[in-house]
Amino acid sequence: MSTSSSETDPPPTPLEQLRTMAAVESMLTENLRHIEVYTMDGLLSLFWHGSPEAKHVVLACGGAMGGVLGPAEALYQELGVALADSNIGMIRVGYRAPNDTDKCVHDLVAAADLATRSGATSFITMGHSFGGAPALQAAVILQEHCAGVVTLATQSAGCEPAEDLATRVPVILFHGDKDEILPMQASELVRMIIGGGELVPLAGAGHLLVEAADHVRDRLATWIPEKFEAHTRQ
Repeated sequence: MSTSSSETDPPPTPLEQLRTMAAVESMLTENLRHIEVYTMDGLLSLFWHGSPEAKHVVLACGGAMGGVLGPAEALYQELGVALADSNIGMIRVGYRAPNDTDKCVHDLVAAADLATRSGATSFITMGHSFGGAPALQAAVILQEHCAGVVTLATQSAGCEPAEDLATRVPVILFHGDKDEILPMQASELVRMIIGGGELVPLAGAGHLLVEAADHVRDRLATWIPEKFEAHTRQ
């Protein structure tokens, strides 16, 4: 009896599920690629810092309005440049459909799929505001390939699928005590949902964390390599 191709072919990967119509890329600098993926659901923009063969990659995403520079005075751009010197890649993900949690999670996982094809083996997800939920949900999907999660002034909505995640993956949550959009209680609630994590209160910082930019950048410049190294030793 013959077997149909649907029974023998592997399921499509997250990257294949994007229904890509076309893709184009350009080297902006020696260590920064810009990739545009045109899909039936919108344009996915990826800014990829570092070597494409890097085994450790940070996946960074913005808030409900999208964006790829990050809070805290373009944190994602600054970290991408700094981490490349340590052979850690970073992909800044420009959503196809900002504020659509399911699609934004898919975008992060598709970026991980793309990096895996070049040799990546472990990831840290990072998201600001609304982006905290996609970052946490993507970490659940990545499972043992996730070395950590960073949230920045996260919302609590959409974080429920990450229940007890912090018992398996290191999570650090930054939140300003002067946040005018999401109070610090949002990060405290997320800590309850995910079963732990390190909450870092930022005195005097608002939702964009501008007032604590240096502290957040310096802390993550150490925290990220440490978590990748620890993950490698597991």
